[in-house]
Amino acid sequence: MSSHAPDSPRSSQSPPPEGAQGDLELELLGLANALYNLGTTVINDSTKDRDKQGGAKQVGPRANDVVRHLTTIDDMAQSIPTKIPFQVLSDIDNARSPMQLTKERLERAATENQFMNGKIAAIDSYRKLLNEALAISFPETAEYLRPRQDVIKMET
Repeated sequence: MSSHAPDSPRSSQSPPPEGAQGDLELELLGLANALYNLGTTVINDSTKDRDKQGGAKQVGPRANDVVRHLTTIDDMAQSIPTKIPFQVLSDIDNARSPMQLTKERLERAATENQFMNGKIAAIDSYRKLLNEALAISFPETAEYLRPRQDVIKMET
């Protein structure tokens, strides 16, 4: 049974890509691990050995580890040309799934596409009716109002 993260397009057991993107992915994984370690250390330090004097606290080194990962990621970001729209980052910060957002945006684009196709069909129908009425009312303009066959072939 392979482990597959539901929000990831690839298996969590597959190797990272080569190059800067792979290095960045590994560093992000290290940051996630360092944040987890910091969180568990904070919980442990705050719940046990509260009253003991002289106990060595591990929060400082764990926090430094997180800062080190963040610094490395910031340095790596300077060499990666990928731009991420601010709205995507904002949605992730607001706990909205990128996969769900992509689905919603694709559905919205399809809906707007259908709406525009309806408008185009309505305008085309109106144009045909108007041309017919103008040709009847002004017979001398009929040859200019009827669509030419080569234009019709290009439209279809």
